[in-house]
Amino acid sequence: MVDVLALVEARLRTALGEPDARAAVTFLGTDRIEVLRFTDGDIVRYATLGMSAQPMADPTSALADPVKGPRAELVLSVRAGLADTDKVLRPLAVLAASPRVEGLVVAPGASLDVGEPLWPGAPFSSVLVAEAGGLIEDLELDAPMDPVRFLPLLPMTTNEAAWKRVRGAKELEERWLAGGTDLRDPLRRSVGLD
Repeated sequence: MVDVLALVEARLRTALGEPDARAAVTFLGTDRIEVLRFTDGDIVRYATLGMSAQPMADPTSALADPVKGPRAELVLSVRAGLADTDKVLRPLAVLAASPRVEGLVVAPGASLDVGEPLWPGAPFSSVLVAEAGGLIEDLELDAPMDPVRFLPLLPMTTNEAAWKRVRGAKELEERWLAGGTDLRDPLRRSVGLD
């Protein structure tokens, strides 16, 4: 059996360079989730490692397939030096463990909420899962395994999360674009929602 996590880490290093820090969190009944930090100028990227070890299973299916099913890792990009964003490690690990703990299938357009600020003073407790394929290409695995997708996370304020629930992810993304929102600003305010 192929070591999926070794391949995932190699893909992360190829796309983002060498990590300058890493932390690991283990939740009861789950495998260890690591969060790697990559610094590129004034941008800090946090990437999970461990979520893709097993495919995500549809919570309505009686048995989880140990081989087939979507696989993903999460990537969060923020501007460095504006907030203590290194405290996001545990919330990111919680989100990465959610498929195993809560039976979620994390996919683009989904909202994920940790119920507390992502880091001290953060105006965000939830994120929008964006489409993969931009910063880090999907990692193809041997058939019949699905590829590993690297899903960007876009922090949402409470108002944005509520608006997204009503209007949908696409409309929120369009509102951010129209407002020139810097989604990497760890202290940004909510985009105008009328």
